Amino acid sequence: MKAFTTLTLSTSLLSATALADTISFDDVTLGAAPPGWIATKTGKGAAKWTIEKDDTAPSKPNVLKQSGEATYPVCLKSDTSLKNGFVEVKFKPISGKEDQAGGVVWRAKRLPARHGHP
Repeated sequence: MKAFTTLTLSTSLLSATALADTISFDDVTLGAAPPGWIATKTGKGAAKWTIEKDDTAPSKPNVLKQSGEATYPVCLKSDTSLKNGFVEVKFKPISGKEDQAGGVVWRAKRLPARHGHP
């Protein structure tokens, strides 16, 4: 799967104080995976997650791009906790023969050490 993936995460907690957080990749180094994210995959292949400039993105200028080939490329925000909230994510598939899809992962568990994370 090869896809430009632009991610906007908005959260609103149901309590006396509403909190919102929008994630942007505009201040992140181009060509690298975003800090605070676990860029990996499940299954076979090699996922390649990088921040790239995309003038057609709704959240110009930068997006999170997956350009490798893996069974299931996954990029997880490592410090996210959400309860009774809202998430919005936008995807732009640009190529792929088997799959042109994207989605949100819920209840991700700690990755094994083989993924390079403790």
